[in-house]
Parts: sequence; C-alpha cells; structure tokens
Amino acid sequence: MTLKVLVTDYNWPSLAIETEVFRAAGAELIVSETGAEADLVRLAPQADAILTCWKLVTPAVLDAAPRCRIVSRYGVGLDNIAVQHATDLGMWVTNVPDYCMEEVSDHAMALLLACARRVPLFSAATQAGVWNLKAGWPLPRLRGQTLGIIGFGRIGKALAPKAAGFGLKLLVYSPHARPEEVAPYGELTNDLGHLLSTADYISLHVPLTDATRGLINATTLRQMKPSAFLINTSRGAVIDEAALLEAVQQKVIAGAALDVLTQEPPAPGHPLMGQPNITLTPHAAFYSEAAIEELQHKAAEHVVQALRGEVPGNVINPQVRQQANFRAGTPAQ
Repeated sequence: MTLKVLVTDYNWPSLAIETEVFRAAGAELIVSETGAEADLVRLAPQADAILTCWKLVTPAVLDAAPRCRIVSRYGVGLDNIAVQHATDLGMWVTNVPDYCMEEVSDHAMALLLACARRVPLFSAATQAGVWNLKAGWPLPRLRGQTLGIIGFGRIGKALAPKAAGFGLKLLVYSPHARPEEVAPYGELTNDLGHLLSTADYISLHVPLTDATRGLINATTLRQMKPSAFLINTSRGAVIDEAALLEAVQQKVIAGAALDVLTQEPPAPGHPLMGQPNITLTPHAAFYSEAAIEELQHKAAEHVVQALRGEVPGNVINPQVRQQANFRAGTPAQ
C-alpha cells in the first residue's frame, strides 16, 4: 500500500522538494484544496502523516486519521495543532525550531531601525511631496539606547549580537534564559516591569500560549516609556491590539512596528492600518528562499523518519513513545 502524506496548506510556489523526499521513501502527497476542517476530515482517513503550515489541525481532523503517525509542522509555533490530542492518540508532533531565525531576527532589527530613524514617517512625507527634515523629529541617537527582548529562544538569541553591533544596550526577560547566555550582550532580568519601564525599544520573541496571549495589554503598555517603540515578529495575539491602538493614539508610547496581527490578512479598514506611528509588514519576517527550502526539507524528513519507525527530528512530545497506543514504533507498511 502506498504511504500518503496529507499537506494541509503551504505558502511557497510548489511542493517539488517534498515530492522528491517522499518519492524516495515510497510515499505520495495528498494536498488539501482549502485547508478547511471539513476538507481535512475528508482526506485524513488516507493519511499516514500530516504536514501543516498555518491551517488548524483540530481534534476532529486527528480523530479522522487512524493511520496517522506524525503531525509535522512547517515552522516553529504549534498553536495551530491540537498537540495534546495528537499525543493522546499516539502520534508524534514535530516542528522546525531553527527555521528562519536569521530572517526573523534580521526583520526585527530592520523594524527597529525603521522606528529609530523614523523611516516610515520620512518616506510618507517625502512621497507626499513634503521635503521636511522635521517630519521625523525628535530623533535620538541609536547607540546607547536600550533594547528589551522578551523571550530568548533561538530568534531572540540571534537578534542579540545584531542589536549589540549597533551599540544598543540589551535587557532580556525570559524565564528560561541563563545569565551567562545574555552576559555577552547585556543583562537578564526576571522583572518584566523593569524591562518595560527601561527599554527604548521592546521586541517580542515568545510563542503564543495561554501565558503569553495578551501579554502586551493596557496595563503593560502604560509601563513603557512615552518615547518607546514596540516591535512584534512573534504572534499577533501576544498583543491586545485595541489597547495598542489607544496607547499609540494617546501617545502612551511612541509607536509600534508589527509583522504579525491577530487576524491575517487583516480585514479592510483594520484600525491599526493607516496609523502614522504604526508600521505594518505582511507576516514577511520568515521569508527568504533559502529558509523556505530548508524548512521544506526538514519538515518532510521528519515525516520520513517517523514512517521508517525512527525517532524524527525535534519531537515535541517524546512521552508518546511510552504509551501503549504509540503508532510509530515500526516502519509503516
């Protein structure tokens, strides 16, 4: 019987890389046309594995996939996968944690520089025919200012030396970081309030969890400096967007630069659009051709490893291997 891998969705030109990887393993792709739950439930009974990018892999989808051994995420975050339910059913769940860390940290630095040098304001005024140096005033020197990094995983760690190279002082808040990891670039703090009130720029690098949803809200925004900028390349829902809009409009903070929103793409007339002190990019931080090709290879290889009865790379739920209903102990037939 030919092994089949269900692809819920993807955001690149073709699946040629995956097709080649799976052909060598005797597997073929099934690609959902919509990624909607109903379509995934319809296709799931055929699937020996699931590859997913953004679409929701819900308990209903997993329940409909009795042959499925692994759910492999194209990316880092797992908030679109019912991880516990997959574990309960005996499936591996994997991700690619080193994916696009250079690209996202570069993008965060680019957004920081755009804020620091008032690039969007200067550009908008100049494009409108206003040649006015004062369009972006006041303009403090970047060197010597403080960048607060919230979350110090791979991307936060990649950002640190880049920011230090511009002369920024670093202040890091992360429950999981060790002082010696941060010491070459700055200071580690366990006091979020201290970071919020000290930093001139705050860059978010946390996964979306129950603990981080709405982490930046009306209360935390009021703890920031009126001259501070907020940068987000993690997940949109980490920020209370209504509170952010109010904070920027009332000059509680100076502005924000966001690559992610709670709803993507945003609805026409989204309140954060058209705000002069809010810079938006279309969830583009992850992208480079090299990063996407690496992602396709790694996520597909995780599937092949599971189908061969091997332990795949970067398992999120290693405890599943001890369960009586573990599905991936021997090569799939």
